[in-house]
Amino acid sequence: MALSGGAERGSHSMDKSITLPPDEIFRNLENAKRFAIDIGGSLTKLAYYSTVQHKVAKVRSFDHSAKETDGDPLYEISVQEEITARLHFIKFENAYIETCLDFIKDHLVNTETKVIKATGGGAYKFKDLIEKKLKLKVDKEDEMTCLIKGCNFVLKNIPHEAFVYAKHADSEFRFQNTHPDIFPYLLINIGSGVSIVKVEAEDKFERIGGSSIGGGTFWGLGALLTKTKRFDELLQLASKGQHTNVDMLVKDIYGGAYGSLGLTGDLIASSFGKSATTDKEFSKEDMAKSLLHMISNDIGQLACLYAKLHNLTRVYFGGFFIRGHPVTMHTITYSINFFTKGEVQALFLRHEGYLGAIGAFLKGAEEDNPNQYSWGENYAGSSGLMSVSPELNPVQRARSGTFDMLEMDRLERQLVNLPLLQDPTSYIPDTVDLTEDALAREYWLYCFEEALDGVVKRAIASQKDQPEAAERAEKFRQKYRHKLQTLRHQPFAYGSLTVRSLLDTREHCLNEFNFPDPYSKIKQKENDMALKYYLKVVKSVEELSWEQRQYTLVKGLLAGNVFDWGAKAVSDVLESDPEFGFEQAKQQLQERPWLVDAYNHWIDRLKGPPHKCALFFVDNSGIDIILGVFPFVRELLIRGTEVVLASNSGPALNDVTNSELQILTERIAAMDPVIHTALKEDRLALVQNGSSSPCLDLSRLDKVLATVVRERGTDLVIIEGMGRAIHTNYYAMLSCESLKLAVIKNSWLAERLGGKIFSVVFKYEVPSKAQGQH
Repeated sequence: MALSGGAERGSHSMDKSITLPPDEIFRNLENAKRFAIDIGGSLTKLAYYSTVQHKVAKVRSFDHSAKETDGDPLYEISVQEEITARLHFIKFENAYIETCLDFIKDHLVNTETKVIKATGGGAYKFKDLIEKKLKLKVDKEDEMTCLIKGCNFVLKNIPHEAFVYAKHADSEFRFQNTHPDIFPYLLINIGSGVSIVKVEAEDKFERIGGSSIGGGTFWGLGALLTKTKRFDELLQLASKGQHTNVDMLVKDIYGGAYGSLGLTGDLIASSFGKSATTDKEFSKEDMAKSLLHMISNDIGQLACLYAKLHNLTRVYFGGFFIRGHPVTMHTITYSINFFTKGEVQALFLRHEGYLGAIGAFLKGAEEDNPNQYSWGENYAGSSGLMSVSPELNPVQRARSGTFDMLEMDRLERQLVNLPLLQDPTSYIPDTVDLTEDALAREYWLYCFEEALDGVVKRAIASQKDQPEAAERAEKFRQKYRHKLQTLRHQPFAYGSLTVRSLLDTREHCLNEFNFPDPYSKIKQKENDMALKYYLKVVKSVEELSWEQRQYTLVKGLLAGNVFDWGAKAVSDVLESDPEFGFEQAKQQLQERPWLVDAYNHWIDRLKGPPHKCALFFVDNSGIDIILGVFPFVRELLIRGTEVVLASNSGPALNDVTNSELQILTERIAAMDPVIHTALKEDRLALVQNGSSSPCLDLSRLDKVLATVVRERGTDLVIIEGMGRAIHTNYYAMLSCESLKLAVIKNSWLAERLGGKIFSVVFKYEVPSKAQGQH
């Protein structure tokens, strides 16, 4: 976000005409509760906690004791205010510090804090200014402790925090999935000098080594050699230089490789070695490049030796030397790769610049320990990772006058791994990484842009009684369109770009403008409709022979899955033909053999003993859950299998939420003794999954669900729907049997998988270990 008015670099005589778009940057300041600040050599990072009031759609059951009439809806939807916690982190140049402090001072109303936690070298320098402006006492925290605390926090709460840098690949950033078990790791902080810290647990770390040859050395020697005083300019010079003009290579000494020692000819034998024997002048670019290699290789070798000595494979790099500079990330990556022969990867962090501020904030917030909660990045309020490739941005990192933001929302539930993942460390939820697949990226970005008008219309319709809804919906449109444009240019802004992250960003933007549940009325209507047919469907199934019954139940499950307002092909039909129903949907389905067809294998399994407990991740409201899922679940219960239905904690599209499902299940139980008895005997349980996404990340599930899964000895997982079984989890390996089933309601995706629209995926998988046990 650029500021109007220019500031002289490095001078603190600010042009007072600078106007901040403050509500865009320091958001929700009037509800800020607690502050921390990290002031470095050139950038200030501010952290605060605020309480956000936003609307949530609550569903509750009517009192059904009164005489029911047919036209009554099943439940009522009320929109209530809910207060949630949010963390804000803002990064700006030190030149703006006074303007920013003034702005904060004018907007602080509800804060009860008397102190501001501070860290970083500049905390001394600006101590008096902060105390004078904000009337808060500056409480200084240890820099290293803050750094580690911040690092633990982002690794635990942001799944795509860490990345590997690959300069010549299609996508320069390759994100790693971080898993809840983040320890032990090595943190190499390259500031003026180098600190090497081994982190073993939340509060257990030690500085095991370091070096005085670090970023300050590159800067200082570089300034002496090139007469360039600015760090960014030095890197710019280095990126254009040829180090071989200055460095002595192995082949310069031996005429080629030194075979018996296994040294290739291109290896640097002596940094700056040519300058002693050559009379010619060397270019600034070449000297800067040589110096960069010298220092990076030195740090890389140190890092490797410490990693080997302490037997650590996860090595994260940070500090101002790295901070998103492609040139230094590349040389460090190259050096680590060389010295460990590829065994250790150099990892970098997406929010590396914020770690100190996050840590200082956490130190000040220990009494209501933020670490006991799970937090999620709010895509609507975070600026994401910017590309800093010199080629893309001729004004190399023209950071002056821009503000970066990160926002984290506190989640109601603590999130953990599904205990049934075969190997949590290698689990990747998403099927296609759009960061790496340019064709798919183009298609899906186009798709989401095309769908935007429909989403806006739906949002307004869901709040017909509110005159300003149209204006909010318009703001939503602008914000989401802006996000899509950003992602077109920098797909890696929020980690790996996937269909899931596009859907989640859309949900975050809708919530931002108070559209918590645009599909609530549609879901209500469809649930009411489907309930009327429930008994009819169950009766017709009961009359069939066993084989036919199983097939009809699976077909019903698939037909139900057609009713998805998230798929354009379907919403078009549903908009134009309200009569389109369960039977019509069955007609749409592909005939067997299906695109992926493990049906016979599944039937053979059903002829064996019943499963102990099935965990079923459900999808859409209406026909899907009532006429598709319930009859199928009923059959499992009759077989003697317990069933846990896992549904979303919060709304997304027309997916059924846990509170809606509670009411639907009560209504079905009132009609159907099988369901009634199963509920009473606790053989049918409803548990929320901790998510408000149309997709499913099995490494971030409600802790309660994980406990239920463990206690009940779950031995079958069923995942239904395009979002949960195709866009995510298609390749997920579980340690028990699993069914993944969906109807492909998007012709582009169907073609890509080798089928046509309404193709069926019915995947039944048995882990190889489990096969030996039967």
